[in-house]
Amino acid sequence: MHGAFLGSVWSSERIFIPSPSGRQRFNVLGAINPIGEQIITIEEDKYINAESVCRILEKIANEVKDKEIFIFLDNAAYQKCQKVQARAKELNIVLKYLPTYSPNLNLIERLWKFIKNEYLYSIYYEKYTNFKITLSEGINNSYKRHNEKLKTLLTFKFQSFKNVKISTI
Repeated sequence: MHGAFLGSVWSSERIFIPSPSGRQRFNVLGAINPIGEQIITIEEDKYINAESVCRILEKIANEVKDKEIFIFLDNAAYQKCQKVQARAKELNIVLKYLPTYSPNLNLIERLWKFIKNEYLYSIYYEKYTNFKITLSEGINNSYKRHNEKLKTLLTFKFQSFKNVKISTI
């Protein structure tokens, strides 16, 4: 959303920070290959829907030829619909769905949080085009600009809770 993403500011005086109206949306559907350090995106000025998901599946299939493709998705309805399932099958892509309410298992969610911190919080973009270009370049060049940070953030090492006792209280 082209709007205010406030960080923290400490000041002895009251400061007014400009903010755009926030009426324009820039939607990005992304996929990460953390092994190959690659980010594939589809950008939309309107909405992300099943058509967008099918387009990114096609883009991934074209980028990753002759290899098995497994994609881990959250449970958004437009990602689980029959149209997406059928297109994935045609492209020989296996879709796996993460458990509900588990954004930390979703690497793309980690990337989005990082991108917001780097390019949105406490930064004013007067024009929507500047906002869109900066965000797009930031996402697409993430591995070039922030490789060391992303290596630790986009990892397959997840915290495990073994032998957890569940209370019935």
